[in-house]
Amino acid sequence: MTENLSIGDFVAAPGSKTTGIQRVEVADQQVEVPLFMINGTEDGPTLAVTAGIHGAEYASIAAALEVGQTLEPKKLKGRVIIAPVANMPAFRARSVHVCPLDGVNLNRVFPGKADGTASEQLAYWLFQNVILKSNVFVDMHGGDLVEALVPLTYFCYTGNKVVDQKSLELARVFGIPYIASEKTGGGAAYSEAAFAGIPAILSEAGAQGIWPPEAVAAHVNGLNRLMRHLGILEGPTPEPLQTKLLDRFPWLHSEHDGYYYPKVSVGDDVCEGQDVGAVTDFEGRVLQAVNAPVDGKVLFLMSSLAINKGDALLAVGT
Repeated sequence: MTENLSIGDFVAAPGSKTTGIQRVEVADQQVEVPLFMINGTEDGPTLAVTAGIHGAEYASIAAALEVGQTLEPKKLKGRVIIAPVANMPAFRARSVHVCPLDGVNLNRVFPGKADGTASEQLAYWLFQNVILKSNVFVDMHGGDLVEALVPLTYFCYTGNKVVDQKSLELARVFGIPYIASEKTGGGAAYSEAAFAGIPAILSEAGAQGIWPPEAVAAHVNGLNRLMRHLGILEGPTPEPLQTKLLDRFPWLHSEHDGYYYPKVSVGDDVCEGQDVGAVTDFEGRVLQAVNAPVDGKVLFLMSSLAINKGDALLAVGT
């Protein structure tokens, strides 16, 4: 028989579902963290899911809400924890990339600090109370308000062959066609989970402040496939889907504050050295010519005319 699932003030007994808003003290103020805690009737793995670490990536949030609202404990072997809006201050402010409490990108400061900035304290609470309670972790994202992208899934090479192989397996089972790997933690929730020994992936679908049904479905279907694969959810073994593991995924960044004029769209095939855009000043003078770094497909593109020094411009997968 499975045991009670406890997070903060909430408890989900075996065979029960607990939902509510956990109020977390960060930097002398309260942040609301909505939670779904679904505790199955039989033993099995624990899956933790976060969305809304970037508060305006709506397809992932809509998907997490849908799964949290519909998943029932009587159908589970194991436990599922879902934090559908992990960064509520950013969600309420419609903030791009950063938490408005301190201007910090929450997905760069995991596993967080108990005595750090507001974002570091929130990351610490999420890591300790949600992520570390799991055997498998999925962090769901999508292009932010100023980002266009082709759906893809990330996993991180940690050097732990068992964890790395399981994370790659999760990425393939999730079913999004493109898979990208990283080799550093970088403070992202999914990579820090992997370095802590928890197989983990980050899914990307949706962009630019919209959440079309197909983008939401990419996340929802991926989670359902994973739960069936892990034996958490009853149902047939997920049918294999074709995926492509990217050997390289170089990013280009702006060297100036200015105005960005891309000459390609996400999904376009490009050749190394191809003219794919420019950053200009207000008079139209080119400050930075943007050329494709490799042959491949444009999988990410900044869609904002306003550009700041250091901002990502585009990424090409190959």
